[in-house]
Amino acid sequence: MRSRIIKCLALGATAFTALVAAPAIAQEADSADAADIVVTARRIEEKLQDVPISITVFNQDQLAARNIVNSTDLAAYTPSLSVNGRYGPDKSSFAIRGFSQDLNTLPTVGVYFADAVAPRLSSNITSGNGAGVGSMFDLQNVQVLKGPQGTLFGRNTTGGAILLVPQRPKDQLGGYVQGTIGSHDARRVEAVANLPLSDTFKVRLGIDRYSRDGYVLSRSGIGPKDFTNVNYFAARLGILADLTPDLENYALFTYARSDTNGSLGVMAFCNRGTVAGSTGSTAVTRAALCTQYDRQIAGNYGYYEGENNNPNPFVTSTTWQVINTTTLRASDSLTIKNIASYGQSDEKYSFSLSGDNIPFPFVNTYPGPRKGQGDQWTFSEELQFQGDSADSRLTWQAGGYAELSQPVRGQGGQEQYTAVFSTCTDVYAFKCNPLAFSPTIIIGSVSVARNVYYYRNFGLYAQATYKLTDQLSVTGGIRNTWDWQKEHADNIRVTTSSAGPVRFACSRAITPANPTADLLTSNVCNRTFVEKSSEPTWLVGLDFKPSEDILLYAKYARGYRGGGINEANFGAETWNPERVDNFELGIKASFDGAIRGTFNLAGFYNDFSDQQASVFIPQCTAALAGCTNPAPTGINGIQNIGKSKLKGIEADGMIKLGDNLQLDFGYAYLDAKVIGGSVPFCDNSRFICAQASFLTSGTILPFAPKNRVTLTGTYTLPLDESLGKISFGATFTHTDKQFSSHSNDTAFAAGAIPFNASISPATNLLNVSMNWKRIGGSPIDLALYATNVTKQKYYVAATNGLTTTGGEFLMLGEPRMYGMRLKFNFGD
Repeated sequence: MRSRIIKCLALGATAFTALVAAPAIAQEADSADAADIVVTARRIEEKLQDVPISITVFNQDQLAARNIVNSTDLAAYTPSLSVNGRYGPDKSSFAIRGFSQDLNTLPTVGVYFADAVAPRLSSNITSGNGAGVGSMFDLQNVQVLKGPQGTLFGRNTTGGAILLVPQRPKDQLGGYVQGTIGSHDARRVEAVANLPLSDTFKVRLGIDRYSRDGYVLSRSGIGPKDFTNVNYFAARLGILADLTPDLENYALFTYARSDTNGSLGVMAFCNRGTVAGSTGSTAVTRAALCTQYDRQIAGNYGYYEGENNNPNPFVTSTTWQVINTTTLRASDSLTIKNIASYGQSDEKYSFSLSGDNIPFPFVNTYPGPRKGQGDQWTFSEELQFQGDSADSRLTWQAGGYAELSQPVRGQGGQEQYTAVFSTCTDVYAFKCNPLAFSPTIIIGSVSVARNVYYYRNFGLYAQATYKLTDQLSVTGGIRNTWDWQKEHADNIRVTTSSAGPVRFACSRAITPANPTADLLTSNVCNRTFVEKSSEPTWLVGLDFKPSEDILLYAKYARGYRGGGINEANFGAETWNPERVDNFELGIKASFDGAIRGTFNLAGFYNDFSDQQASVFIPQCTAALAGCTNPAPTGINGIQNIGKSKLKGIEADGMIKLGDNLQLDFGYAYLDAKVIGGSVPFCDNSRFICAQASFLTSGTILPFAPKNRVTLTGTYTLPLDESLGKISFGATFTHTDKQFSSHSNDTAFAAGAIPFNASISPATNLLNVSMNWKRIGGSPIDLALYATNVTKQKYYVAATNGLTTTGGEFLMLGEPRMYGMRLKFNFGD
């Protein structure tokens, strides 16, 4: 019954959109009409309805009403936008239209704050390199651009771009202080002050402090009791100076620090090894995990309860960035803009990769004794020239882009100690008890990874739009990007005992003859890899405006994502760029009168080749024939093995019925499947190649739900202005089931596990809010909110441990959250 309702909603929204010449946008509330929204999707200010791109826009009022705090929250309300939540909300990475980032590949979605690209962070786990903690306060808007942009943005990506536009300093003295309290002991304070120190010099300062207990609880008695908690501080300073009537300088400083317990997987099932297709490195680990599973069943654990084995888990990160934008209006027809930024991002973490609490835990990570898992600086520089002809029939822009990133000087890159199937009393002294079957067959160990990453990225671009007639325009653009990446990798595997190290070996390089030599300081295990590419990308588009309120467009764009390096992929340490050809047709329409609104509709088709896809292959053991050099862990890496077709439609719009009722809707249909692929590279002497899990023809791409529907209604009470403005809102979002990986497919097909945990279930989430602005004419606002009102239980990803351990764990979505905000406004 529920599926029929959802299908009816989807079909109804699609049909209704088509009937009224629809478009795709979440509209601004408590602001100008949607037709007047200004965006910077083409690096210049334009009305949203005049831009031939599928875009979703949220302003700050909408972000607050939906309680959007992080990347995961933003994706919940945006058609075609998903996140990879494998490592928790703070580490989520974006996916648009099925183009997802996995492991340590480059982002498929570029994230820009105040037009500057987010600082890079090369860590050992997936990182979004984008919208980190503290990014979602005091914004003018958030713009989600769907599909490859082809020409205008610094980092070439295949999925799209997300623009976070902060509020600039204004002419009037003003600001606000806002406090939030809520469930799970949520406490948040935001404060912003706008200070016009003179007519030509303005300052805007803001802070955001947020803490909240976690909703996943551990019953092991080891370490903290709660996980997926929130604990961050963010600050922002903007300085706007009009140096001359034609010369403006805007400097922006941002800082954010987060310190949490990290995330914890909750056990879903164990593979008891009773049928063909059983997986897991040994029967010992499968049996131990089944003991844990039976213990949780006997203990009547709740849905949000698991067992942590790490006595001191944590995830800490610090990011700061300085962005300086100088704009010179050289003449009425020429503007020169320079955007320079410098930022640093670092992180340290220690946690259990799964959530197992057994005598020989699968993986526990620790920062190195000298440094953590990631520490990079990033410098970017972009020079833009923008102009138009005297009669404004030709508008153009051209420029150059440079980006440099490498470890912070003196820090020497990243370092991580990883205990694999071992219980350690002192991991840095290698005092651990490993899983062993005999003096010669030892599974457990400690791996030491020291990786240093360097990036160099350059681009030249030009794009122009020419009005053939007052109604018909053609756009063409081209960009060439040069990408270069280098990694120095020094990785050692240490066989351990309760008294200390027993044997040292290079994890991938050839081990010296003396296995007792301490390889930590010799650099004999060091290997260096370089990946470089040079690719042109382009955009060709045609726009037609039969009337002032309707825009028809067609475009073709080439997208490209650079290759990468992961020295853990033994024998396939580098991978090549991926490419996509995007074809899109769209219509945008606005209407006025007794009923006002906008509707947008876009259809797209993507031809995706040289696809960078995850490959999961378990390591072999000496007990298996042909396993002469067992790898310390299985492969969880990237190879170019896919060719896919991605097609779909995106529609959303807004209707205002009078002055009191506003209806917003959005719908996305996505068909993202692999149409061909190649067998991944695999060494049978180190891995069980027959159990490789990778994308094959017909496979559905991860993070690509077929249908998503969003419906929002906002009703404003018809009250006298002296009482303030009271509105009630409700948002319903349906998302179809989606794959987060394909690591469980083989075992599920063989009947070895009860369900396929690689598939995140469909969700139906309802959020509600009440806002009372300017209470009784005072400068005080009150808001009440609740998310996931129906308390739906769902998970967003699996930990992908089945092929190695024989058990699977789930990363859970948020339960019901509720709270209250009180805001005091001052000044204008």
